[in-house]
Amino acid sequence: MSTSQKVYWGIVLVVVVFLFGLIIYEYANFTSQSSSVSSTEKGSKTETTPEKQEGTESETKDDDKISDEETTQDQPESTSTQNESVEKNDQPTITQHRTYNGKTAPAFTPEDLTALPTSNWLTNGGDTYNRRYSPLNEINADNVQKLKGEWVAALGSGTEFKYSGEATPIVYDGVMYVITGANDVLALDAKSGETIWEFRANLSEKLDTVCCGWTSRGVAIGDGKVYVGLLDARLVALDQKTGEIVWETTVADWEKGYTITNAPLYYDGKVYTGLSGGEYGIRGRVTAFDADMGREIWRFYTIPGPGEEGYDTWPHDNDAWLKGGAPVWQTPAVDPELGTLYFSTGNAAPDLDGSQREGNNLFTSSIVAIDVNTGKYKWHFQEVHHDIWDLDAPNPVILFDVEKDGETRKALAQAGKTGWVYILDRVTGEPLIGIEEKAVPQDPRQKTAATQPIPKGDSFVPQDISEEDVKRDLGEFEGEYGDIFTPFWEEPVALKPSAFGGANWPPSAYNPNTEYFYVLGTDSYMTYTRSEEEFEEGSDYMGSIMAPVNDAPEHGTVTAIDVKTNKIAWQKVWDDKAYSGVLTTKGNLVFVGHNDGRFIAYHAETGETLWEFKADAGANAPAITYELDGKQYIAILVAGNSLAGSKHGDSLWTFSLDGTIESGETPERISAEATSTSKETQGKETPDQVASGEEIYKTNCLSCHGTEGANGHNGPNLQNSAITENMEKIIERINNGGSKMPAFKGTLTEQEIQDVARYLNEVVAPKGE
Repeated sequence: MSTSQKVYWGIVLVVVVFLFGLIIYEYANFTSQSSSVSSTEKGSKTETTPEKQEGTESETKDDDKISDEETTQDQPESTSTQNESVEKNDQPTITQHRTYNGKTAPAFTPEDLTALPTSNWLTNGGDTYNRRYSPLNEINADNVQKLKGEWVAALGSGTEFKYSGEATPIVYDGVMYVITGANDVLALDAKSGETIWEFRANLSEKLDTVCCGWTSRGVAIGDGKVYVGLLDARLVALDQKTGEIVWETTVADWEKGYTITNAPLYYDGKVYTGLSGGEYGIRGRVTAFDADMGREIWRFYTIPGPGEEGYDTWPHDNDAWLKGGAPVWQTPAVDPELGTLYFSTGNAAPDLDGSQREGNNLFTSSIVAIDVNTGKYKWHFQEVHHDIWDLDAPNPVILFDVEKDGETRKALAQAGKTGWVYILDRVTGEPLIGIEEKAVPQDPRQKTAATQPIPKGDSFVPQDISEEDVKRDLGEFEGEYGDIFTPFWEEPVALKPSAFGGANWPPSAYNPNTEYFYVLGTDSYMTYTRSEEEFEEGSDYMGSIMAPVNDAPEHGTVTAIDVKTNKIAWQKVWDDKAYSGVLTTKGNLVFVGHNDGRFIAYHAETGETLWEFKADAGANAPAITYELDGKQYIAILVAGNSLAGSKHGDSLWTFSLDGTIESGETPERISAEATSTSKETQGKETPDQVASGEEIYKTNCLSCHGTEGANGHNGPNLQNSAITENMEKIIERINNGGSKMPAFKGTLTEQEIQDVARYLNEVVAPKGE
């Protein structure tokens, strides 16, 4: 080879090496920005990254695009794979206790995820139809009375009052994955309860934009990973074997009111999640991420922007739509055959002030269907037009098939806070059982909708207040009262159902054998008033005060609805909230948890109570079932709930027919070797009692009574309470409880009770003057 040839090939080699290095650099740069949202996506309801997919609504015309100023609210401050708002000392910790011996979850096929659960429980709802039904029947109506505790695991997390244990465990190949109210994730041996690994989220104590208590409703698994949505609006993928972080991405900015409380859904190589925060004036959305790397693929805004379907239901002379709410509280459902993803949405914002947002306000308080691959809009059904009562749709959508006029129809059902079950054709969104638009009372100041959709059939909770109710329950209430959809303004009005429901988040279930839809409801009074409120990013944006009526009774309902008629087949009424969720099985059983710790089995056909078991805290989460080595187990998280006011704990209970733990027994609990590192703040010692009391209030009281004692979801307004004007009365109430409030004596120290009482008396009470 000549000298010139050597020089030539040397230059070629240098160029090739340079280009190869450049490719590696660009690829690394791309993956590090995998969670970023392209600037070209702004203003689209459905967005794809890094490229827009053909045929989606992300292809907006230039004149329909939203200005940078208008979309500033919706862009997360940090789009890197590490959330910059989380301080170093708040980073997660992972502890491994034993070797993971289970199989690694595959990239499940759609067929895997629509199959009814037996040995595994693969999704939050049991399958992608969200039916919460299992064909297992070793445990059945004939032998369920023999059911006893098999093992109890102590999770060491989420025991303070601000936390709520609402999670559905996931089981795959003998390993159970569960998340606590503190957002800590544990992998347990599903046969023994022993901890394999634990991921402690260590969420920042600065996180103060959580509406209704710290919680998470579950995790997802697939392709060797456990997917977790955190309250600080991060989506994290953990290694299924070790709990180590594989990737994480910031979905939105928690400081602007965005949180994740729903369990993500793994489906066909993607992870889907919604966002909560309607009480803070967010713009709701559902987002799809690549399950392997965490890259955002598309997003669907539940509040449409200019030029999009539904934008004409919002005022065009203000930016109400940018802070219009419509959070997504629950895991979506998927029909693979139709290629459709279904979800329900929450309240409009400001919650109870309709004067600022004239129109029906789509897609708030709605059932929405979109393309599972592209996020493109398909159809919607709005349950409450221009909702000013917080009668939204936080219960998950359930899919099933049903015979109608001799034809098998693809159906869905969703239980609303209104107290009705909405049964629709899931292909078209049209009602399968009649729903009529009927005139309702009006108040022009609230810009109320002229009509509301009223389903045929039965409501599962009362929707009106009679004179007899007033005499019996509302003797000391000073104000007006009315029926569902009665408007209000500045004077208090008492209504049923309350913003608690009807049906709240606790998931319903469908049994194909009985063709019954099982739903939990709350029958309670709530008072509403409207007040002027300016939007401030990251602050409550309720536009009102709503609170339970002091000392008025409250009831829970467990109801079986015949989906062929939308009428009640049977109903049980409790003297407390029904606030857990439902599991139903081929064994002709319905399992439900109770605030007082009872775990109850009903006959699925008749509603007869067949079995009760008393656990050690509030049983406020949905149960699951699975099979190992030919043996059926039932499992439920028993950890209490801040909104329900139940006793707190940290136990994961399992049951079997040959279990040995008796009802009411205090068993030896299986616990991890390491203690929890979750930041569970007990009252901080400080010479400033008011400052200390404020911190204790935020931890134990805010979820019910709201920021600075107002706008809570389950407690009265403390700014206008006679109790907070008197230190002795405050201390007595905190110690002993009263009305719907639990007693804190023994939970808080005497000094902590003194501190929070001083904060209420010196800071909160004067605000009502």
